[in-house]
Amino acid sequence: MLREFRLPDVGEGLTEAEIVKWHVAPGDSVKINQTIVEIETAKAVVELPCPYEGTVSALMVGEGQTVDVGAPIISVEDGEGGDDAGAGREALADDMVPDVRNGAPAKEERQPVLVGYGVKTSATRRRPRKPATSAPPASPTTSAPPVAPVSPALPTPAPAAPAGAVQGNGSAASVRVLAKPPVRKLAKDLGVDLTTLTGTGPQGSITRADVEAAVAAPAPVPAAARREPGAREERIPVKGVRKATAQAMVASAFSAPHVTEWLQVDVTETMEAVRRLRTLPEFAEVKVSPLLLVAKALITAVKRHPMINATWTGEEIVVKHYVNLGIAAATDRGLIVPNVKDADAMSLPELARALGELTERARAGKCQPAELSGGTITITNVGVFGVDAGTPILNPGEVAILAVGQIRDMPWVVDGQLAVRKVTTLALSFDHRVVDGELGSYVLRDVGAMLEDPLRMLAWS
Repeated sequence: MLREFRLPDVGEGLTEAEIVKWHVAPGDSVKINQTIVEIETAKAVVELPCPYEGTVSALMVGEGQTVDVGAPIISVEDGEGGDDAGAGREALADDMVPDVRNGAPAKEERQPVLVGYGVKTSATRRRPRKPATSAPPASPTTSAPPVAPVSPALPTPAPAAPAGAVQGNGSAASVRVLAKPPVRKLAKDLGVDLTTLTGTGPQGSITRADVEAAVAAPAPVPAAARREPGAREERIPVKGVRKATAQAMVASAFSAPHVTEWLQVDVTETMEAVRRLRTLPEFAEVKVSPLLLVAKALITAVKRHPMINATWTGEEIVVKHYVNLGIAAATDRGLIVPNVKDADAMSLPELARALGELTERARAGKCQPAELSGGTITITNVGVFGVDAGTPILNPGEVAILAVGQIRDMPWVVDGQLAVRKVTTLALSFDHRVVDGELGSYVLRDVGAMLEDPLRMLAWS
Protein backbone atom coordinates (compact mmCIF):
# COMPACT_ATOMS: atom_id res chain seq x y z
CA MET A 1 0.00 0.00 0.00
CA LEU A 2 1.24 3.48 -0.87
CA ARG A 3 1.64 6.05 1.87
CA GLU A 4 2.29 9.75 1.41
CA PHE A 5 4.56 11.79 3.67
CA ARG A 6 3.46 15.41 3.85
CA LEU A 7 5.79 18.30 4.62
CA PRO A 8 5.53 18.92 8.38
CA ASP A 9 5.78 22.18 10.28
CA VAL A 10 9.24 21.89 11.82
CA GLY A 11 8.56 24.68 14.28
CA GLU A 12 7.85 28.39 14.71
CA GLY A 13 4.68 28.19 12.59
CA LEU A 14 6.52 28.02 9.26
CA THR A 15 4.28 27.78 6.20
CA GLU A 16 6.66 26.63 3.46
CA ALA A 17 10.09 25.16 2.80
CA GLU A 18 12.44 24.46 -0.10
CA ILE A 19 13.60 20.97 -0.94
CA VAL A 20 17.41 21.24 -0.79
CA LYS A 21 18.58 17.64 -1.25
CA TRP A 22 17.01 14.21 -1.43
CA HIS A 23 18.90 11.37 0.28
CA VAL A 24 16.76 8.68 -1.35
CA ALA A 25 15.54 7.84 -4.83
CA PRO A 26 12.62 5.83 -6.22
CA GLY A 27 13.24 2.15 -5.54
CA ASP A 28 15.28 2.71 -2.38
CA SER A 29 14.35 0.89 0.80
CA VAL A 30 13.73 3.16 3.79
CA LYS A 31 13.23 2.62 7.49
CA ILE A 32 11.30 4.62 10.07
CA ASN A 33 13.28 7.68 11.24
CA GLN A 34 15.82 7.34 8.40
CA THR A 35 16.85 10.77 7.07
CA ILE A 36 15.35 11.13 3.61
CA VAL A 37 15.53 14.83 2.72
CA GLU A 38 17.04 18.18 3.65
CA ILE A 39 14.70 21.17 3.57
CA GLU A 40 15.44 24.86 3.93
CA THR A 41 12.94 26.95 5.84
CA ALA A 42 13.09 30.67 6.43
CA LYS A 43 15.28 29.90 9.45
CA ALA A 44 17.56 26.94 8.75
CA VAL A 45 18.29 23.77 6.84
CA VAL A 46 16.60 20.82 8.56
CA GLU A 47 16.90 17.07 7.97
CA LEU A 48 13.59 15.22 7.89
CA PRO A 49 13.22 11.54 8.82
CA CYS A 50 10.81 9.12 7.17
CA PRO A 51 7.67 8.14 9.10
CA TYR A 52 7.21 4.91 7.14
CA GLU A 53 9.14 1.75 6.32
CA GLY A 54 9.11 0.32 2.83
CA THR A 55 10.19 1.18 -0.70
CA VAL A 56 10.26 4.71 -2.08
CA SER A 57 7.60 4.90 -4.76
CA ALA A 58 8.05 8.48 -5.96
CA LEU A 59 9.64 11.79 -5.07
CA MET A 60 6.75 14.19 -5.56
CA VAL A 61 8.78 17.41 -5.31
CA GLY A 62 12.08 18.11 -7.01
CA GLU A 63 15.18 19.67 -5.48
CA GLY A 64 15.03 23.45 -5.53
CA GLN A 65 11.24 23.58 -5.39
CA THR A 66 9.34 25.36 -2.62
CA VAL A 67 6.28 23.63 -1.20
CA ASP A 68 3.68 24.48 1.42
CA VAL A 69 3.48 22.75 4.77
CA GLY A 70 1.03 19.87 4.44
CA ALA A 71 1.81 19.17 0.78
CA PRO A 72 2.87 15.58 -0.09
CA ILE A 73 6.57 15.30 -0.89
CA ILE A 74 7.25 11.55 -1.09
CA SER A 75 5.27 8.31 -1.31
CA VAL A 76 6.40 5.02 0.20
CA GLU A 77 5.12 1.53 -0.64
CA ASP A 78 5.05 -0.53 2.55
CA GLY A 79 4.50 -3.88 0.82
CA GLU A 80 1.04 -4.48 2.25
CA GLY A 81 -1.94 -5.24 0.05
CA GLY A 82 -0.20 -7.17 -2.75
CA ASP A 83 1.68 -6.02 -5.82
CA ASP A 84 -1.23 -4.50 -7.70
CA ALA A 85 -0.21 -0.90 -8.31
CA GLY A 86 -3.72 0.28 -9.06
CA ALA A 87 -5.09 -1.19 -5.86
CA GLY A 88 -2.25 0.36 -3.90
CA ARG A 89 -2.95 3.74 -5.41
CA GLU A 90 -6.65 3.42 -4.63
CA ALA A 91 -5.88 2.45 -1.06
CA LEU A 92 -3.72 5.55 -0.77
CA ALA A 93 -6.55 7.79 -1.92
CA ASP A 94 -9.00 6.06 0.42
CA ASP A 95 -6.69 6.43 3.40
CA MET A 96 -6.28 10.15 2.87
CA VAL A 97 -9.99 11.08 2.47
CA PRO A 98 -11.21 12.82 5.65
CA ASP A 99 -14.53 11.72 7.11
CA VAL A 100 -16.54 14.94 7.20
CA ARG A 101 -19.99 13.54 6.53
CA ASN A 102 -22.73 14.94 8.76
CA GLY A 103 -20.10 17.02 10.54
CA ALA A 104 -18.76 13.95 12.35
CA PRO A 105 -15.22 14.39 13.71
CA ALA A 106 -12.64 12.25 12.00
CA LYS A 107 -10.77 9.55 13.88
CA GLU A 108 -7.36 10.73 15.05
CA GLU A 109 -4.25 8.64 14.59
CA ARG A 110 -0.97 9.40 16.33
CA GLN A 111 2.08 9.22 14.13
CA PRO A 112 5.47 8.01 15.48
CA VAL A 113 7.63 10.57 17.27
CA LEU A 114 10.21 11.62 14.70
CA VAL A 115 13.26 13.81 15.06
CA GLY A 116 12.57 17.22 13.56
CA TYR A 117 8.87 17.69 14.02
CA GLY A 118 7.62 15.74 17.03
CA VAL A 119 4.19 14.19 17.48
CA LYS A 120 1.64 14.88 14.81
CA THR A 121 -1.98 13.88 14.54
CA SER A 122 -3.84 13.33 11.33
CA ALA A 123 -7.58 13.31 10.90
CA THR A 124 -8.04 10.39 8.50
CA ARG A 125 -10.52 7.61 7.99
CA ARG A 126 -10.01 4.37 6.12
CA ARG A 127 -12.85 3.37 3.85
CA PRO A 128 -13.32 -0.19 2.60
CA ARG A 129 -11.18 -0.86 -0.43
CA LYS A 130 -13.14 -1.10 -3.65
CA PRO A 131 -12.51 -4.14 -5.84
CA ALA A 132 -10.11 -3.46 -8.67
CA THR A 133 -11.69 -3.32 -12.11
CA SER A 134 -10.26 -4.10 -15.50
CA ALA A 135 -11.80 -1.07 -17.14
CA PRO A 136 -9.34 0.99 -19.21
CA PRO A 137 -8.17 4.29 -17.78
CA ALA A 138 -10.30 7.31 -18.55
CA SER A 139 -9.22 9.56 -21.37
CA PRO A 140 -8.12 13.12 -20.57
CA THR A 141 -11.52 14.43 -21.73
CA THR A 142 -13.55 12.04 -19.57
CA SER A 143 -15.21 13.75 -16.63
CA ALA A 144 -14.11 12.60 -13.19
CA PRO A 145 -16.56 10.70 -10.95
CA PRO A 146 -18.20 12.67 -8.16
CA VAL A 147 -16.14 12.99 -4.98
CA ALA A 148 -17.43 13.31 -1.42
CA PRO A 149 -17.30 16.90 -0.13
CA VAL A 150 -14.13 17.77 1.76
CA SER A 151 -13.63 20.53 4.31
CA PRO A 152 -11.55 23.41 2.85
CA ALA A 153 -9.42 23.39 6.00
CA LEU A 154 -8.08 19.93 5.26
CA PRO A 155 -5.63 19.36 2.34
CA THR A 156 -6.89 16.94 -0.28
CA PRO A 157 -4.36 14.78 -2.14
CA ALA A 158 -4.16 15.15 -5.87
CA PRO A 159 -5.33 12.13 -7.87
CA ALA A 160 -2.64 9.79 -9.11
CA ALA A 161 -1.39 10.65 -12.57
CA PRO A 162 -0.26 8.21 -15.25
CA ALA A 163 3.46 7.77 -15.64
CA GLY A 164 4.92 10.53 -17.72
CA ALA A 165 2.17 13.01 -16.83
CA VAL A 166 3.04 16.24 -15.07
CA GLN A 167 1.03 17.66 -12.20
CA GLY A 168 0.03 21.23 -11.44
CA ASN A 169 3.43 22.84 -11.00
CA GLY A 170 4.68 21.44 -14.28
CA SER A 171 7.70 19.73 -12.73
CA ALA A 172 8.64 16.24 -13.79
CA ALA A 173 9.79 15.61 -10.22
CA SER A 174 6.17 15.85 -9.04
CA VAL A 175 5.02 12.87 -11.15
CA ARG A 176 3.64 9.84 -9.34
CA VAL A 177 5.30 6.91 -11.05
CA LEU A 178 3.66 3.48 -11.32
CA ALA A 179 6.24 0.71 -11.36
CA LYS A 180 6.78 -2.54 -9.49
CA PRO A 181 9.72 -2.82 -7.06
CA PRO A 182 11.85 -5.02 -9.41
CA VAL A 183 11.47 -2.39 -12.14
CA ARG A 184 12.39 0.38 -9.70
CA LYS A 185 15.49 -1.51 -8.62
CA LEU A 186 16.52 -2.02 -12.24
CA ALA A 187 16.06 1.70 -12.93
CA LYS A 188 18.12 2.61 -9.89
CA ASP A 189 20.94 0.23 -10.88
CA LEU A 190 20.99 1.66 -14.43
CA GLY A 191 20.72 5.29 -13.30
CA VAL A 192 17.36 5.89 -15.00
CA ASP A 193 14.97 8.52 -13.60
CA LEU A 194 11.52 6.92 -13.73
CA THR A 195 9.78 10.30 -13.69
CA THR A 196 11.12 11.00 -17.19
CA LEU A 197 9.62 7.86 -18.73
CA THR A 198 6.24 7.16 -20.30
CA GLY A 199 4.92 3.78 -19.19
CA THR A 200 3.56 1.23 -21.65
CA GLY A 201 2.24 -1.23 -19.07
CA PRO A 202 -1.22 -1.55 -17.51
CA GLN A 203 -2.66 1.80 -16.36
CA GLY A 204 0.44 3.54 -17.68
CA SER A 205 2.85 1.69 -15.40
CA ILE A 206 6.52 1.51 -16.35
CA THR A 207 7.84 -1.89 -17.39
CA ARG A 208 11.30 -3.43 -17.57
CA ALA A 209 11.25 -2.87 -21.34
CA ASP A 210 10.60 0.87 -20.83
CA VAL A 211 13.65 1.16 -18.57
CA GLU A 212 15.89 -0.78 -20.96
CA ALA A 213 14.71 1.37 -23.88
CA ALA A 214 15.56 4.53 -21.91
CA VAL A 215 19.12 3.28 -21.39
CA ALA A 216 19.58 2.83 -25.11
CA ALA A 217 18.24 6.30 -25.94
CA PRO A 218 20.38 9.47 -25.53
CA ALA A 219 19.52 11.37 -22.39
CA PRO A 220 18.01 14.84 -22.95
CA VAL A 221 19.65 17.86 -21.38
CA PRO A 222 17.45 19.24 -18.58
CA ALA A 223 16.09 22.70 -19.26
CA ALA A 224 17.51 23.98 -15.99
CA ALA A 225 21.01 22.98 -17.09
CA ARG A 226 20.92 24.99 -20.33
CA ARG A 227 22.68 28.33 -20.15
CA GLU A 228 23.06 30.98 -22.76
CA PRO A 229 26.72 31.24 -23.81
CA GLY A 230 28.34 34.55 -22.90
CA ALA A 231 25.52 35.61 -20.60
CA ARG A 232 26.32 38.91 -18.88
CA GLU A 233 23.77 38.64 -16.10
CA GLU A 234 22.76 36.04 -13.57
CA ARG A 235 19.46 35.98 -11.71
CA ILE A 236 19.41 34.43 -8.23
CA PRO A 237 16.00 33.72 -6.68
CA VAL A 238 15.47 35.39 -3.31
CA LYS A 239 14.05 32.69 -1.06
CA GLY A 240 14.61 30.71 2.11
CA VAL A 241 17.09 32.11 4.62
CA ARG A 242 18.17 34.97 2.34
CA LYS A 243 14.58 36.16 1.85
CA ALA A 244 13.77 35.93 5.57
CA THR A 245 16.97 37.81 6.47
CA ALA A 246 16.22 40.59 3.99
CA GLN A 247 12.70 41.05 5.33
CA ALA A 248 13.93 41.05 8.93
CA MET A 249 16.69 43.60 8.26
CA VAL A 250 14.33 45.96 6.45
CA ALA A 251 11.81 45.69 9.27
CA SER A 252 14.53 46.34 11.86
CA ALA A 253 16.20 49.23 10.05
CA PHE A 254 12.94 51.13 9.47
CA SER A 255 11.21 50.41 12.78
CA ALA A 256 13.93 50.78 15.44
CA PRO A 257 15.84 54.10 15.64
CA HIS A 258 19.45 52.92 15.38
CA VAL A 259 22.34 54.68 17.08
CA THR A 260 25.93 53.45 16.72
CA GLU A 261 28.89 54.32 18.93
CA TRP A 262 32.55 53.45 18.27
CA LEU A 263 35.51 52.68 20.46
CA GLN A 264 39.10 51.73 19.62
CA VAL A 265 40.57 49.33 22.16
CA ASP A 266 44.07 48.07 22.95
CA VAL A 267 43.52 44.29 23.14
CA THR A 268 47.14 43.26 23.60
CA GLU A 269 46.37 41.75 27.01
CA THR A 270 43.35 39.93 25.61
CA MET A 271 45.51 38.31 22.91
CA GLU A 272 47.99 37.23 25.59
CA ALA A 273 45.12 35.79 27.65
CA VAL A 274 43.93 33.83 24.61
CA ARG A 275 47.41 32.39 24.14
CA ARG A 276 47.58 31.30 27.79
CA LEU A 277 44.07 29.79 27.78
CA ARG A 278 45.03 27.59 24.82
CA THR A 279 47.69 25.94 26.98
CA LEU A 280 45.30 24.99 29.79
CA PRO A 281 43.94 21.41 29.94
CA GLU A 282 40.35 22.71 30.33
CA PHE A 283 40.57 24.16 26.82
CA ALA A 284 42.54 21.33 25.19
CA GLU A 285 39.58 20.11 23.10
CA VAL A 286 37.89 23.43 22.31
CA LYS A 287 38.74 26.38 20.11
CA VAL A 288 39.88 29.47 21.98
CA SER A 289 39.70 32.69 19.98
CA PRO A 290 39.43 36.39 20.86
CA LEU A 291 35.68 36.06 20.21
CA LEU A 292 35.42 33.96 23.38
CA LEU A 293 36.66 36.82 25.57
CA VAL A 294 34.60 39.37 23.64
CA ALA A 295 31.53 37.23 24.35
CA LYS A 296 32.44 36.94 28.02
CA ALA A 297 33.00 40.70 28.27
CA LEU A 298 29.61 41.45 26.69
CA ILE A 299 27.84 38.98 28.99
CA THR A 300 29.49 40.63 31.99
CA ALA A 301 28.48 44.09 30.75
CA VAL A 302 24.88 42.85 30.41
CA LYS A 303 24.91 41.80 34.08
CA ARG A 304 26.08 45.30 35.03
CA HIS A 305 23.54 47.01 32.73
CA PRO A 306 20.49 44.74 32.30
CA MET A 307 18.50 47.25 30.21
CA ILE A 308 20.81 46.57 27.24
CA ASN A 309 19.39 43.02 27.15
CA ALA A 310 15.74 43.81 26.48
CA THR A 311 12.91 43.85 23.93
CA TRP A 312 10.65 46.73 22.89
CA THR A 313 7.06 45.56 22.38
CA GLY A 314 5.41 48.94 21.83
CA GLU A 315 3.44 48.69 25.05
CA GLU A 316 6.27 47.76 27.40
CA ILE A 317 9.98 47.04 27.68
CA VAL A 318 10.76 43.43 28.53
CA VAL A 319 14.13 43.14 30.31
CA LYS A 320 15.64 39.64 30.04
CA HIS A 321 17.53 38.39 33.09
CA TYR A 322 19.20 35.71 31.00
CA VAL A 323 21.47 35.97 27.98
CA ASN A 324 20.82 34.02 24.79
CA LEU A 325 23.93 35.21 22.98
CA GLY A 326 23.53 35.52 19.20
CA ILE A 327 26.51 35.07 16.88
CA ALA A 328 25.97 36.41 13.36
CA ALA A 329 27.23 33.89 10.79
CA ALA A 330 27.59 34.32 7.04
CA THR A 331 26.61 31.18 5.12
CA ASP A 332 26.15 30.26 1.47
CA ARG A 333 22.40 30.73 1.92
CA GLY A 334 22.65 34.10 3.64
CA LEU A 335 23.18 35.63 7.06
CA ILE A 336 21.84 33.71 10.06
CA VAL A 337 22.07 34.49 13.77
CA PRO A 338 22.00 31.33 15.91
CA ASN A 339 22.29 31.86 19.64
CA VAL A 340 23.79 30.14 22.67
CA LYS A 341 21.02 29.60 25.19
CA ASP A 342 21.70 30.81 28.75
CA ALA A 343 25.25 31.82 27.90
CA ASP A 344 25.44 33.82 31.13
CA ALA A 345 25.17 30.60 33.18
CA MET A 346 28.15 28.93 31.47
CA SER A 347 31.74 28.69 32.63
CA LEU A 348 34.41 29.91 30.23
CA PRO A 349 35.24 26.36 28.95
CA GLU A 350 31.51 25.66 28.49
CA LEU A 351 31.04 28.90 26.60
CA ALA A 352 34.04 28.12 24.37
CA ARG A 353 32.61 24.69 23.54
CA ALA A 354 29.11 26.07 22.86
CA LEU A 355 30.44 28.81 20.57
CA GLY A 356 32.59 26.35 18.63
CA GLU A 357 29.77 23.86 18.10
CA LEU A 358 27.30 26.58 17.16
CA THR A 359 29.53 28.16 14.52
CA GLU A 360 30.30 24.74 13.01
CA ARG A 361 26.60 23.92 12.68
CA ALA A 362 25.91 27.37 11.24
CA ARG A 363 28.57 27.04 8.54
CA ALA A 364 27.29 23.57 7.67
CA GLY A 365 23.72 24.83 7.52
CA LYS A 366 22.63 22.42 10.25
CA CYS A 367 21.23 24.83 12.85
CA GLN A 368 17.81 23.89 14.15
CA PRO A 369 14.97 26.48 14.19
CA ALA A 370 15.12 26.68 18.00
CA GLU A 371 18.75 27.83 17.78
CA LEU A 372 17.73 30.69 15.48
CA SER A 373 15.04 32.17 17.71
CA GLY A 374 14.90 33.62 21.20
CA GLY A 375 18.15 35.60 21.07
CA THR A 376 18.55 38.55 23.44
CA ILE A 377 21.76 40.31 22.28
CA THR A 378 24.15 39.68 19.38
CA ILE A 379 27.82 39.85 18.39
CA THR A 380 28.91 40.15 14.77
CA ASN A 381 32.58 39.61 14.00
CA VAL A 382 33.36 41.61 10.86
CA GLY A 383 37.07 41.40 11.63
CA VAL A 384 37.27 37.91 10.09
CA PHE A 385 36.76 39.61 6.71
CA GLY A 386 39.64 42.05 7.26
CA VAL A 387 37.30 44.93 8.09
CA ASP A 388 38.04 47.49 10.82
CA ALA A 389 34.43 48.28 11.73
CA GLY A 390 30.86 48.60 10.53
CA THR A 391 27.41 49.80 11.52
CA PRO A 392 25.50 46.63 12.43
CA ILE A 393 21.71 46.41 12.12
CA LEU A 394 19.82 45.12 15.13
CA ASN A 395 18.59 41.56 15.10
CA PRO A 396 14.77 41.88 15.27
CA GLY A 397 13.50 41.69 18.84
CA GLU A 398 16.80 42.84 20.35
CA VAL A 399 17.95 46.33 21.36
CA ALA A 400 21.73 46.01 20.96
CA ILE A 401 24.35 44.41 18.73
CA LEU A 402 28.14 44.57 19.08
CA ALA A 403 30.40 44.53 16.01
CA VAL A 404 34.08 43.58 16.43
CA GLY A 405 36.62 44.63 13.82
CA GLN A 406 39.93 43.07 12.83
CA ILE A 407 42.76 42.99 15.35
CA ARG A 408 45.90 44.54 13.92
CA ASP A 409 49.15 46.18 14.95
CA MET A 410 48.84 49.93 15.47
CA PRO A 411 50.90 52.68 17.13
CA TRP A 412 49.53 53.29 20.64
CA VAL A 413 50.55 55.47 23.56
CA VAL A 414 51.34 53.37 26.66
CA ASP A 415 52.45 55.16 29.84
CA GLY A 416 53.41 58.21 27.82
CA GLN A 417 55.48 56.18 25.34
CA LEU A 418 54.64 55.26 21.77
CA ALA A 419 54.44 51.50 21.24
CA VAL A 420 53.07 48.98 18.77
CA ARG A 421 49.98 47.31 20.22
CA LYS A 422 47.18 44.97 19.15
CA VAL A 423 44.16 47.19 18.50
CA THR A 424 40.56 46.59 17.42
CA THR A 425 37.50 48.76 16.89
CA LEU A 426 34.19 48.04 18.63
CA ALA A 427 30.88 49.35 17.29
CA LEU A 428 27.72 49.12 19.39
CA SER A 429 24.36 49.75 17.70
CA PHE A 430 21.34 50.11 19.94
CA ASP A 431 17.64 50.92 19.82
CA HIS A 432 17.26 54.49 21.09
CA ARG A 433 13.69 53.80 22.25
CA VAL A 434 15.16 51.61 25.00
CA VAL A 435 18.85 52.52 25.25
CA ASP A 436 19.86 56.14 25.54
CA GLY A 437 23.33 57.46 24.82
CA GLU A 438 24.44 57.23 28.43
CA LEU A 439 23.57 53.54 28.81
CA GLY A 440 25.03 52.67 25.41
CA SER A 441 28.26 54.46 26.29
CA TYR A 442 28.54 52.68 29.63
CA VAL A 443 28.12 49.28 28.03
CA LEU A 444 30.64 49.99 25.28
CA ARG A 445 33.09 51.45 27.77
CA ASP A 446 32.81 48.38 30.04
CA VAL A 447 33.36 45.93 27.19
CA GLY A 448 36.41 47.89 26.07
CA ALA A 449 37.82 48.06 29.60
CA MET A 450 37.53 44.29 30.05
CA LEU A 451 39.25 43.63 26.72
CA GLU A 452 42.07 45.99 27.71
CA ASP A 453 42.45 44.19 31.04
CA PRO A 454 40.76 40.74 31.08
CA LEU A 455 41.16 40.53 34.88
CA ARG A 456 38.28 43.01 35.13
CA MET A 457 35.96 40.19 33.96
CA LEU A 458 36.76 38.34 37.19
CA ALA A 459 36.26 41.44 39.30
CA TRP A 460 32.95 42.41 37.66
CA SER A 461 31.42 38.96 37.16
